[in-house]
Amino acid sequence: MRRHKKDNPVELSNMDSSFQTDRASRFFRKGYNCAQSVFAAHAEKLGLDLDTALKISAPLGGGVGRMREICGAFSACAMLAGLKFASAEASKEEKARIYEITQKLAEKFKAQNGSIICRELLGLMESEKSAPVPDERTAHYYASRPCEKIVENASKLASKEIFGE
Repeated sequence: MRRHKKDNPVELSNMDSSFQTDRASRFFRKGYNCAQSVFAAHAEKLGLDLDTALKISAPLGGGVGRMREICGAFSACAMLAGLKFASAEASKEEKARIYEITQKLAEKFKAQNGSIICRELLGLMESEKSAPVPDERTAHYYASRPCEKIVENASKLASKEIFGE
C-alpha cells in the first residue's frame, strides 16, 4: 500500500477547518481528483484510513468518472454526510433524513459555487464529451480552472455543516 507521509493521520481532535481546507488543497495539487481531495481530507475523522478514503472516492472525480455530471467535490460532501449521519437501516424515515441533509448541503454548495454539476462549473457544453484520460496537471491547468477553489469551498462546507467546526 502507498504511504502518504505528509498526510498520514495526525491527532484528529486537533484538526480544524483551515487545516482540512489546506489538506484538501494539497491533495488536489498532488494530482488527486476533486472527490478524493475533499473526502480524504476529512474521512479519517470518521474512522476511514487514508488509502481506503482515496480508493472509495477515486471514481467520483471529474463529475463521476470524468463524465462531467455531479461535481466530485460535492459528491465527497454527500459521502461524508452519509458516513456521519446515515443509518444502515432501510427505513423510509432514515432515507428521508439523510436525503434532507444532502439536499441542504447541495443548496449551500450551489449558493457558493453556482451549481453542483461539474460541466456547469467548468463552463462546458452538455454536448462536449470528456475522454476518461485526465488533463495534465500543469500551471496552466491550475490557473484556468475553478476546481481547486471548489475543493476548498467543499472542504469548508464539510467542516462547518458536517463536523460543526
